[in-house]
Amino acid sequence: MIGFIGSVFSPWYRWSGRRDPQDHCCINVATYGPRGRFTMTDRGRPALRQSEDVFEVGPSRIRWERDRLVIDVDEISAPPVISRVRGTITLHPEALFGQSHALTPDARHRWQPFAPIARIEVDLSPGHKWQGHGYFDANFGEAALEADFDYWTWGRFPRAGGTSCFYDATLRDGRQQETALHFHPDGRMEKITPPPKARMARSLWAVRRETRGDAGVVPRQRLAMLDAPFYTRAAVETQIGGETCTGVHEALDLKRFASPLLKPMLAVRVPRRRGWTFAEG
Repeated sequence: MIGFIGSVFSPWYRWSGRRDPQDHCCINVATYGPRGRFTMTDRGRPALRQSEDVFEVGPSRIRWERDRLVIDVDEISAPPVISRVRGTITLHPEALFGQSHALTPDARHRWQPFAPIARIEVDLSPGHKWQGHGYFDANFGEAALEADFDYWTWGRFPRAGGTSCFYDATLRDGRQQETALHFHPDGRMEKITPPPKARMARSLWAVRRETRGDAGVVPRQRLAMLDAPFYTRAAVETQIGGETCTGVHEALDLKRFASPLLKPMLAVRVPRRRGWTFAEG
C-alpha cells in the first residue's frame, strides 16, 4: 500500500507537466494471489485532505491512532478484474526512526524509513486476512524519478536481530549510490557494509533484478507480487551474514518508465478521477 502526493507513476501527472502534485494524489493498494487486486486511482485536489494525524484521499485514509497506523481502504480495482476493495490495514511499529537518507548526492531524492520493524494486521475484501511482518517508510523528491535515476533496487530483510535494508541506485550520469542500514528493535540504527550485489532471475517482463547477498549466494524469488514492464516486486530469499532471510524486494527500470509508449498502457491501470466531495462531519 502506497500513499502519493504527486503520483510519480501516474501518466496523468506526467501529462499535466507535474505542475501541481496535490492535484494528482492516490492511495494505491495491491493484493496478491488468486484473488489479488490492484487499485491506483489518480484523484484531483478536491479529494485530498490532511491534518497532523490523518491523510485522506477520496474514500480512503491513513491515520495515526495512538501508537499504531491505521489505513482504511475503500477503492475500486483496475482491469482486468474490476471490484471493490474494502477493509483495514493496521501497522504496529516496534520502534520509530526519524532519520532521512539522501538517495542522490544533491539530496533531491530522500528516503525515510519511519518504522522498518513492525507487525501488521490485514483485513481486506475480497479474501485477504492475515498477520505478519510490516514496515512503514516514505520517499520525497524534488524532481521526476527518471530525471535522476536509470535504475534502482530496494530490499528489506527481517533478521534475527532486527531488519536490514538496502537501497542501490544507478544515477543518470552512471554513478552508483548505495545505502545499507540495519535497524534494531530498541530504536538503534547503524550503517553496515553491504554484502556483494547478487544477480537473480529477471521478472516476467524481463526487468533486471539484483539484491544483496553473501558471496556465492543466488537470491531466489519466493512469491511473485507485482510485475510491470518497468517495475517488479517480490518476496525474495537471500543470505546475509550467514543467515537465510526472506524479505520484500523491488526493482525499478527508469529508462523503461521514461518511454512515452508506456503512458497509454498505464492509463488503463491508473484511472483519473478529478472531482470529490467529502461528507460533512
